[in-house]
Amino acid sequence: MRLFAALEPPTGTLDAVGRALADARPDRRGARRDVRGVRWTPRADWHLTLVFLGEVPDERVPALRERFTAETAGHPAMTLALRGAGTFPDDAARARVLWAGVEGDVAALTRLAEGLRDAAADLGVPVEHRPYVPHLTLVRTRWPSDLSALRRSLDGIDAPPWRAADVHLVHSRPNGAPRYRTVATCALS
Repeated sequence: MRLFAALEPPTGTLDAVGRALADARPDRRGARRDVRGVRWTPRADWHLTLVFLGEVPDERVPALRERFTAETAGHPAMTLALRGAGTFPDDAARARVLWAGVEGDVAALTRLAEGLRDAAADLGVPVEHRPYVPHLTLVRTRWPSDLSALRRSLDGIDAPPWRAADVHLVHSRPNGAPRYRTVATCALS
């Protein structure tokens, strides 16, 4: 089962991001004449990934759920907001991903992501060990592209803050519908 852990911003927060995107998307299909190969992330798929776990054998999921529940209980609920835009890599002229940034209790969010990553690794689940950059993915491209203008047009994203109180363990089905399905919800303290 392909899994990741994530926070799900509330509807009002996503509405604000959607309004910012509406101004940046010049046609119904989301294409821009100045950038080819742009794929906009569907709103139903918007989330803040905490840790990507990849393929996890079904028999390990109950232990993972138990470890994540114990880990999240040691972290407080936090106030977060989606603000501004950025790219991966940071050079927007050669970017592959455009994202909305996260402000607020980012240090607490980073500790939570690291704790979940360590909990998964303790169970033998391979995880990435690169620095955590909290974000909500808005656009992907097939090849490095100049997303500078698009990044500037979305830099004014200023969604209302929300209180993140739950972590979702999500099953990702790349070709399924729905694409994402929550298999466990773990409360923050």
